[in-house]
Amino acid sequence: MVAKDMPFGPPRPSPLLEDFDLTIFVACYNEEENIVETLDTLLAAAEEFPDLKYEVLVIDDASKDRSVELISGWLRKHPDSPFYLRVNPRNMDLAYNYIEGAFWGRGKYYRLVCGDNVESKETLMEMIRNVGKADIVIFYQKQIGRTKFRSFLSRTYTHLINLISGYRLQYYNGLAIHKRFNVMRWNTNYHGHGFQADIITRLLDAGFGYSEVNVTVRERPHGESKALRLKNILSVSHTLLDLTIRRIGRMATFRRRSN
Repeated sequence: MVAKDMPFGPPRPSPLLEDFDLTIFVACYNEEENIVETLDTLLAAAEEFPDLKYEVLVIDDASKDRSVELISGWLRKHPDSPFYLRVNPRNMDLAYNYIEGAFWGRGKYYRLVCGDNVESKETLMEMIRNVGKADIVIFYQKQIGRTKFRSFLSRTYTHLINLISGYRLQYYNGLAIHKRFNVMRWNTNYHGHGFQADIITRLLDAGFGYSEVNVTVRERPHGESKALRLKNILSVSHTLLDLTIRRIGRMATFRRRSN
């Protein structure tokens, strides 16, 4: 039995078990102003699909605020919900926790929901409706309230990934739905936000299919985005370099096969 307000429990018999349709990983780091609303919204969206078998794994990444206290209180108020909490003893970063959640989960499909409350109930319902529609369901976002500078950076990043990888996606950081096994098999070594583009392009290189879905998200109601921190910028730069090397390798392999 998994404790609600403790680590997810002893290792499960096999990470290949698929007891649920969907595992949702909720990422939390210093989100005391947003995390309760995130959980409320997610639960309300999931309850619109009574046949959905799902679990929600909340990983708090060593928050320094009251996030853990608030999550624990929320779990006690919802004892019958399939929500579970794990608290990291030290900060491990988003990408590490994303992969860790895939190994702990038991759903066929896997999706990240950030604890900053930027996705409405309607957006999360649209996410659930598209579970299983493709190997990768990629969401591209209409942003409400985003600054022109942030929008410019986002568009530039997408154009760079497309230019380097040779693909033509609308967006790479839209929290795609993956088959959980694929996240375990093609897991990333990055710790910044570039891990999403890394996983998506590697799966596309391997021939997996995808669909793209337009959704609307808002800016976080409280706090500042962590996307523009130095270590994340360095990680994204590393991702771009790695994608370039992989593209060159793919082109060289194609030439050899053609000859």
